Amino acid sequence: SVAQFVFSLLLELCHRVGRHSDVVRAGGWTRHPDWSFAMPPQIELAGKTMGIVGYGRIGRQTAHIAEAFGMRILSYDVDHGNLENLLRESDVVSLHVPLFPGTRELINARTLALMKRSAYLINTSRGPLINEKDLADALTAGCIAGAGLDVLSVEPPPADHPLLQVPNCIVTGHMAWSTIEARSRLIHAVIENVGAFAAGAPKNVVT
Repeated sequence: SVAQFVFSLLLELCHRVGRHSDVVRAGGWTRHPDWSFAMPPQIELAGKTMGIVGYGRIGRQTAHIAEAFGMRILSYDVDHGNLENLLRESDVVSLHVPLFPGTRELINARTLALMKRSAYLINTSRGPLINEKDLADALTAGCIAGAGLDVLSVEPPPADHPLLQVPNCIVTGHMAWSTIEARSRLIHAVIENVGAFAAGAPKNVVT
């Protein structure tokens, strides 16, 4: 579900389907002189490079979907890969690392400056992976093309949160995990864990 949501955010940045629907309903297409009505930019993903920061289970599933779109994959984990090269080369950067002291504010003014001006940043992992003021400044200045965020450092965010005010930033309410199917899997995993513990054969033990 989280990997699927990465592409919900990314495709909205590429096509602005919701905005187009609103404008069409408001009469924008009706007043348009041509049969085709589209507001730029319209971005095709085929041939673009997706950089996946954190190549665990969700990161790998995100890569699998990206490959179906015809994208080239770069990956980075704390134990392998080059983050700076990934940021320089990627057209889309998707964050999937856990929040540790070493990953807090991994995306900041310095690392944002490495990215292409045409690049998109997606975060469905943890809000504090990003220095949010630095991202707001980068979006306002046009240093990157846009961001899609399902997580923030404070949830729910205050009304004056900087990323709620900037252009080309989509923010959703920590909902990537919340499909019916995903919640059902979580419940069944809890039931299986409790049953295994009661049977003397605990599963998913954290040591």
